[in-house]
Amino acid sequence: MNKKQKKMLARIAVSALLMIVFAFIPSSGLIRLAMYLFVYFLIGYDILIKAGKGIIRGQVLDECFLMAIATVGAMALALYDRSGDYTEAIAVMLFYQIGEFFQSYAVGKSRRSITALMDIRPDYANIERDGKIVRADPDEVETGSVIIVQPGEKVPIDGIVIEGASSLNTSALSGESLPREVREGDEIISGSINMTRVLKVRTTKEFGESTVSKILDLVENASSRKSRSEDFISKFARVYTPAVCIGALVLAILPPLVNIIFLSSPAQWHTWVYRALTFLVISCPCALVISIPLSFFAGLGGAGKTGVLVKGSNFLETLSKTKIVVFDKTGTLTQGVFEVSGIHHNTMENEKIIEYAALAESASSHPISKSLQRKYGLELDRSRVTDIEEISGNGVTAVVDSHSVACGNDKLMTRLGIQYIPCHSTGTIIHVAIDGAYAGHIVISDVIKPDAADAVRQLRKAGVTKTVMLTGDDRKVAASVASRLGIDEFYANLLPADKVARVEELIAGRKGSDKLAFVGDGINDAPVLARADIGIAMGAMGSDAAIEAADVVLMDDDPVKIAKAIKISRKCLRIVYENIVFAIGVKLICLLLGALGIAGMWLAIFADVGVMVIAVLNAIRALFVEKL
Repeated sequence: MNKKQKKMLARIAVSALLMIVFAFIPSSGLIRLAMYLFVYFLIGYDILIKAGKGIIRGQVLDECFLMAIATVGAMALALYDRSGDYTEAIAVMLFYQIGEFFQSYAVGKSRRSITALMDIRPDYANIERDGKIVRADPDEVETGSVIIVQPGEKVPIDGIVIEGASSLNTSALSGESLPREVREGDEIISGSINMTRVLKVRTTKEFGESTVSKILDLVENASSRKSRSEDFISKFARVYTPAVCIGALVLAILPPLVNIIFLSSPAQWHTWVYRALTFLVISCPCALVISIPLSFFAGLGGAGKTGVLVKGSNFLETLSKTKIVVFDKTGTLTQGVFEVSGIHHNTMENEKIIEYAALAESASSHPISKSLQRKYGLELDRSRVTDIEEISGNGVTAVVDSHSVACGNDKLMTRLGIQYIPCHSTGTIIHVAIDGAYAGHIVISDVIKPDAADAVRQLRKAGVTKTVMLTGDDRKVAASVASRLGIDEFYANLLPADKVARVEELIAGRKGSDKLAFVGDGINDAPVLARADIGIAMGAMGSDAAIEAADVVLMDDDPVKIAKAIKISRKCLRIVYENIVFAIGVKLICLLLGALGIAGMWLAIFADVGVMVIAVLNAIRALFVEKL
């Protein structure tokens, strides 16, 4: 608890104790009034001040005004009756403050879960100058600078490790408790904490474009994007509050006038004014106005703790209705890292054919070339290679150790007039010919993510009725991946514009209020992410454009988190609807009982404060998402 909450708790305890003590002290008249007024102002001075300020600003019809008018009226009725029973007015204010305390505590707990993410903001970056480490503002560090991250420090800016090896704590970003091992050549993202050894990092982005800045921006702006449920509550409160005030006024005046004019009986002003005051206390819309935004706030915080950043409660609401999930393949379901998965029909040793292929491809930065170089595993001696020629859409030719080498697809072999052996394996096929003779072919495949199949299974358990995969790869590769993962439909050989067209077709064919989510990571996925009902981007290795266009960001690129995010959103919306039905239902029943004189001020206290406390406690459940 913070200081403000502790102070409020002390006021509540002292006021409750004094009210109990005064009940046993024999007193009457002005002395009794002074005693209870002291307790009344002790527990309710801030509500009275807020009500007064609201009247001055012209913002009269809020819960503070309703509480002030109801409790002051109750005190006035006690004076009018000369009953000396001022406990109802004090009890109303006391229990209202208890409800406010619970609400403040719940909001604080929810806010702490979100602001824990704000701890990833780095305070400084270490730059080496003249043999000394100098601290600089991360905003002032240029792209390509070399920074030093010491054990226990946060990585201030995205970059590549150029010296050192260490373990990184990425739990604040991804929700993953296990440390991530990094070494020279690995990319690291800002916001993670260096745990063991010193790292030298060459920055690849400016601070404003780094991962930590983008996360902070998402967190800070998430609460500004309201859901339809929140908009409904805001509009409801604007109509509801004036309506109940008018209703209370009518209840206080109309029945007594009817008694006098039409029934020729006593007006009974006291009875009807008391009922009107009770009606006002019951009518406070606190439970709705507080618990609904709090439920969404808690849902956003719970998702953030698991490494799922949702950009606003409106997207949380849309996510809960997701029935179709469309995946990009490379980098989403697969790792986007190509590996040599086989060498077939070779006429020489595996190591030798890989060596010739790697050297011939040594001038290329294409992922296929990189995979050959990784498989070779040794430093390439470029002096052994001459006459490299890249033939677009075919492959490369080169001279390696005075031998002519050709590496490429079947088009290259046909072009060179070399008889090749077709391959029936799934993947990219690199045919190799040396000195005009066929030497075999190398199969290179994109590696499926370990959790991809489980992610598809979890989505079905979460109520998703259809999964689709879109890819620019050929149909054979796409069919293999879709079959292994249990994807319902797939579309291959697609350009970015084709992906948008397919998503639009799927949106047009969906049922009712069902929503479509698209999951991608590349810059070419940005148009589709923006077009889908809900766009989900891979945040750790995804492109900036994809993250900007997406509505939900998975910080650790784990596709299993998609089902988790859907479950979190559905739990949050379920809690929102529970609170709406419960609060409005109890209010309507108690308003009717109050108008009929069946419900007194004590029931009014329960209807107002009790419902608010129950609704707030229910809203807090949206924070607890670990077991979903």
